[in-house]
Amino acid sequence: MTDDTIEPCLRRIAHAAPDRRPELAVVLGSGWNAMAEQVQAPLRIPYTELPGFPHVGVDGHAGSLLFGHIGEREVVLLCGRQHAYETGRADAMKGAVRTLAKLGCKALVLTNAAGSLDASMRPGELMLINDHLNLPQQSPLVGEPGSARFVDMGDAYDPRLRATAIQAAARSGLKVHQGVYAWMLGPQFETPAEIRMLQGMGAHAVGMSTVPETILARHAGLRVLAVSLLTNMGCGMEKESLSHALTLSAAQEAAGRAAGFLASLIAALEL
Repeated sequence: MTDDTIEPCLRRIAHAAPDRRPELAVVLGSGWNAMAEQVQAPLRIPYTELPGFPHVGVDGHAGSLLFGHIGEREVVLLCGRQHAYETGRADAMKGAVRTLAKLGCKALVLTNAAGSLDASMRPGELMLINDHLNLPQQSPLVGEPGSARFVDMGDAYDPRLRATAIQAAARSGLKVHQGVYAWMLGPQFETPAEIRMLQGMGAHAVGMSTVPETILARHAGLRVLAVSLLTNMGCGMEKESLSHALTLSAAQEAAGRAAGFLASLIAALEL
């Protein structure tokens, strides 16, 4: 992925959506597609028309850019992501994130489906990510020139945005946890021994996405908020066999609550 794809993307967006000026972008992960139904006056551009955007090859990821409004806020939704396990590279979302930053977005909300590593955090509940573990030790910034590649990740998940999210959850009566997200490359699920390792390292949830986009967003100067929809308990914690179908099924059951929370949160965010 090279930065010379950004200008063609911006031109295509300007042609298809000339009056759209979103300040907030949202990546919809597995199980979050119901959020697209909350968008008013929608305008959709397939990723295939945007040269800097990825090919999406995972069930539950639509592969399109969706402009519109949620309440009074103008937003752009990325309906689907490419995961590092699809190509072996962590920079699949580089063109998309940088295009949105150039478009004028100030913040990026990342969503995903994740496995819970904490017995008190149950499937169907939400977790705000307050920090992460990059277990593959891959970076989407490999090969970047100059000193700007050295990005401070101290407050990668914006504290003020998280505080607003906690307030929005309290108003809606929704239980929302906070915790550390462990990124594993996948696509295989973790073993019981790996789950115990992650718990010992202080992780509260585990998944196969989000961390590369967070790094890219911080490098581009975007504020980041990330929310995990917990779809299962970690391998070995309970007697269930893990599969992508299980993830999607559990996410579907909680989709309405998750989308409602995210819509109220988007309306409340101060950018």
